[in-house]
Amino acid sequence: MIKEGSKVKAHYTGKLEDDSVFDTSLMDGREPLEFVVGEGQLIKGFEDGIIGMDIGEKKTIQIEPESGYGEYKEEMVMIVPRTNAPEGVQEGQTLQANMGDEIVSFMVREVNETDITVDANHPLAGKKLISDVEIIGVE
Repeated sequence: MIKEGSKVKAHYTGKLEDDSVFDTSLMDGREPLEFVVGEGQLIKGFEDGIIGMDIGEKKTIQIEPESGYGEYKEEMVMIVPRTNAPEGVQEGQTLQANMGDEIVSFMVREVNETDITVDANHPLAGKKLISDVEIIGVE
């Protein structure tokens, strides 16, 4: 039975409320996800959802934004001069910038003649996640 500190192998499919799949271990010959519960490798809602499960068990876990990638924060959307961006920057591109002691990734949301709009929110921030999980192994 899975508990804090268990080493787990699981197949999963992560979906949004509209049933669109954002990630899965069930395609292209991917291996099951392997992790240790409680080490913070995965979002809290996923880890909390599998506590008590055992090998062979399947479950659908509903993960609210606060237990997933957090709420969407408008203050993490910024407009910066286009001259601060690399040549040829395009909408949908991911950029990175040094912000003090850390490197922050930004999604380019809009590009115009003078400015670009960037968003530092995780792409899944503010979204309810649904994970179909099958436990393959527990140590």
